[in-house]
Amino acid sequence: MPVTTVGIDLAKHVFHLYGEDAQGKAVLHKRLSRAALKPFLATLPPCRVGMEACGGAHYWAREFRQLGHEVRLINPKFVKPFVKSNKNDSRDAEALCEAVTRPTMRFVPIKTVAQQDIQALHRVRSRLVGQRTALVNQIRGLLAEYGLILPQQISHVRRGLPTLLEEADNGLTPWARELGRELYAELGQLDERIERLEGQLQRVFRQQAECQRLAQVEGIGLLTATALVAAVGDPTVFRNGREFAAGLGLVPRQHSSGGKTVLLGISKRGDRYLRTLLIHGARAVVCRADTKSDPRSRWVAAVKRRRGLLKACVALANKNARIAWALMAHAEPYRKAA
Repeated sequence: MPVTTVGIDLAKHVFHLYGEDAQGKAVLHKRLSRAALKPFLATLPPCRVGMEACGGAHYWAREFRQLGHEVRLINPKFVKPFVKSNKNDSRDAEALCEAVTRPTMRFVPIKTVAQQDIQALHRVRSRLVGQRTALVNQIRGLLAEYGLILPQQISHVRRGLPTLLEEADNGLTPWARELGRELYAELGQLDERIERLEGQLQRVFRQQAECQRLAQVEGIGLLTATALVAAVGDPTVFRNGREFAAGLGLVPRQHSSGGKTVLLGISKRGDRYLRTLLIHGARAVVCRADTKSDPRSRWVAAVKRRRGLLKACVALANKNARIAWALMAHAEPYRKAA
């Protein structure tokens, strides 16, 4: 019988394959090098291919799709229950082959090259912002050892550090002043690099009608809109906006038993970076809701009074995620509440 389902355990150099026929009988066990993987898949008839959503998975998914195969990416957490006995690469491939056939299995959308380009911009920018924050904290910490205190915000460090370096009687030694100038120059370089990346994201935003449609939602701006477009390959993979919000970890964890429902904090599943952007954007809206009188702001203000600031931010982020899914899935313009 020809192979109909294949599970591939991905790696950098060595790949393990496990295949079954239509009756579920094992008909394929192979260990291939990176150079031999694609030529071998080209010899197989069109079949269903299951892989973990890991590094390089989206590249291989696009390559195998071009060969006519139906490719499905699975969250590694959903594959683990299918691993039999002790873990190894061969059993991982077998577990993938079984998991991809489950009718209720949830799959990860496959990204295009354009989406990966946008996501790369976000990843690099996020790393540089983290480095800038660490640098500012180090500058403030070093100055505190000389009895000089600067406020926490980066803008205060940008303005205050040059002034401190020029003051002659603040206790800074020549060595400390020279080091401070180097750190200030490094801060300026990071600012320039972050600004260039944000300029590239701005160009992406202007070119993508979908990004501009998402940015009409209060709490979704340039960064969140472009990150959503980059992260969600096919929004119809999720049945509805509620499922999309749950996939981002914006719903409560549940630990229920014996008919008793126990809800805990948010699950924090899915893309942490995207969830963070949605919550930060929602926080900006929640903090201004008391000054507005439209229905959405009244709802936000009521949740804030009843549940507190943080839960109101998460609630609005959940609502924005559902709205974003509807805008992407149906390609409709955003309609504010009457």
